[in-house]
Amino acid sequence: MNVVDAAIPDIKIIEPKVFGDERGFFMETWRQDWFDLNVAECKFVQDNHSKSRKGILRGLHYQLENTQGKLVRVVAGEVYDVAVDMRRSSPTFGHWVGIVLSAENKRQLWVPEGFAHGFYVTSEVAEFVYRCTDYYNPAAEQSVRWDDPELAIAWPLVNDAAPELSAKDAAGCFFKDAVTFL
Repeated sequence: MNVVDAAIPDIKIIEPKVFGDERGFFMETWRQDWFDLNVAECKFVQDNHSKSRKGILRGLHYQLENTQGKLVRVVAGEVYDVAVDMRRSSPTFGHWVGIVLSAENKRQLWVPEGFAHGFYVTSEVAEFVYRCTDYYNPAAEQSVRWDDPELAIAWPLVNDAAPELSAKDAAGCFFKDAVTFL
């Protein structure tokens, strides 16, 4: 696997080595000792899998308790994946990284604790899987607006149409009002 630094140094893009022939392909997607040495030392405790259709945006989410680091990838389709630095003491506080993740490019993104995270589906359907370093705690979850003017995230909206959101995400707060990490 190859690690590429993103514009925010704590975020890592992981490009697996893919071995393929006329029968299909093989790739290693996770290995604890390699991850600890090359990305971050952490322990994953929960795996999640979601399926969404084109135009759905999920996020931007983070938890104030049970703070989660996430290793994310797409196993079917394509998404535009975004992480926003919510750490007030960070030199990249309020900055964001966006990257296309797809079943075709097989990239993974490491989003460490202290970041809000979300994705927008650009293919007809996408299946998104992620490993988390702590358990989901809905009582501690926060949501920042996807269209926050201060963040000015360049979402690749299909036909410039507003994305489909959950009620929770539609009611997300503005970045300036968000509870942040130290």
